[in-house]
Amino acid sequence: QVQLVESGGGLVQSGGSLRLSCAASGSISNFHTLGWYRQAPGKQREKERELVVAVTSGGSTQYADSVKGRFTISRDNAKNTVYLQMNSLKPEDTGVYYCKVELFWGMGKMEYWGKGTLVTVSS
Repeated sequence: QVQLVESGGGLVQSGGSLRLSCAASGSISNFHTLGWYRQAPGKQREKERELVVAVTSGGSTQYADSVKGRFTISRDNAKNTVYLQMNSLKPEDTGVYYCKVELFWGMGKMEYWGKGTLVTVSS
């Protein structure tokens, strides 16, 4: 069992930057996918979370079109931490940001989610 804790959210003005962190309680070196998702205000269901960025163990990285060129995902294996650097923030980036980790487990995968961190971008 791996627990994920996000941090780094807050209130920022349009054009500003934030760096989100996702600290895992255990090793994530055997990951299948690492990702960040966003849930916009007023959307309650988990299925309404939209992909911001995901990176696979195969090396592919997928960014949402709306964040390309502004957001960057990275990780520190030694700290079991995934980061999301967010630059040139816009009001539409506002939402709760969730970290998701999929780890290889036997013949399948295990999926873990954090509880989220709120990002508010003022205009």
